Amino acid sequence: MDYKDYYKTLGVDRNASQDDIKKAFRKLARQYHPDMNKGDKGAEEKFKEVNEANEVLSDPDKRQKYDQFGSHWQQYGRAGGRPEDFNWNPWQQAGGGYSQQVSQEELEQMFGNLGGMGGAGGFSDFFETLFGGAGRRGGPNFGRQPMRRQRGQDAEHSVDITLEEAYQGTQRVLQWEDGRKIEAKIPPGVKTGSKVRLRGQGGRGARGGQAGDLFLKVKILPHPLFERDGDNLRTSIPVGLYDALLGGEIEVTGIDRRVKLKIPPETDNGRTFRLRGLGMPNMRNPQNIGDLLVKVEIQLPINLTKDEKQRFHELRRLR
Repeated sequence: MDYKDYYKTLGVDRNASQDDIKKAFRKLARQYHPDMNKGDKGAEEKFKEVNEANEVLSDPDKRQKYDQFGSHWQQYGRAGGRPEDFNWNPWQQAGGGYSQQVSQEELEQMFGNLGGMGGAGGFSDFFETLFGGAGRRGGPNFGRQPMRRQRGQDAEHSVDITLEEAYQGTQRVLQWEDGRKIEAKIPPGVKTGSKVRLRGQGGRGARGGQAGDLFLKVKILPHPLFERDGDNLRTSIPVGLYDALLGGEIEVTGIDRRVKLKIPPETDNGRTFRLRGLGMPNMRNPQNIGDLLVKVEIQLPINLTKDEKQRFHELRRLR
């Protein structure tokens, strides 16, 4: 079993900082990622080697153990011993296991929307002998500890939609760099901050594990007429002075239709009228529709004629 020089694998100096190791790994992981080298077994193996090297060197404890162990291995080999017969007991760590050192955000930065680590598993005998498994009778343990399946990480993607799309429901087609497409349905009634779950569309699982989920985080774009208030909508309408004083009927634009609103005589500025069932559908129960709240903004007449001004003077004297 050959000694693996993880520093050489990543192309960094033995005194490299954690930041240098991280940068080297990100560069090589993108270069050799299986999703970018379809069918290239050499690239897949290289990717596994790069991932294994990063697994050790990005973990301070493992890196310290590896650095201490490496010189002993080499000295033992130069003294004529077989590396396979090396006494592993001081170096072994019961239980073994796999600890991913790269966050989902970093994966997305490296691979765009390609998702999880793909075929990142499958550590070498060298790695598992040094870091995983307990000794067995009669010699060192060169067997593998069973690697548990790992569910892929969940991912989140922001999506902007209009208020009309939120009212009716809509869909988006998401396309990955590898050409894979997903048609995501966004239900009626979603609000800013709502999350739509796409099961199994997140990061890939490791060692046959289930894929994570993709969450679409919705943002409703500003609307020129309406403001969202829960499942209600708010809007303002201009009302002429005469309609406000004497009463009248005006046309109101709703999210999906135009309706008539009766203005009673002597309506105050700022009064709000409730038009039931003209708001937004409830996301959990689309049959429940909110209301449209219409605020009156009285518009004073301008550019009055001399006669009109005289009439208002007379009205003031009467009051």
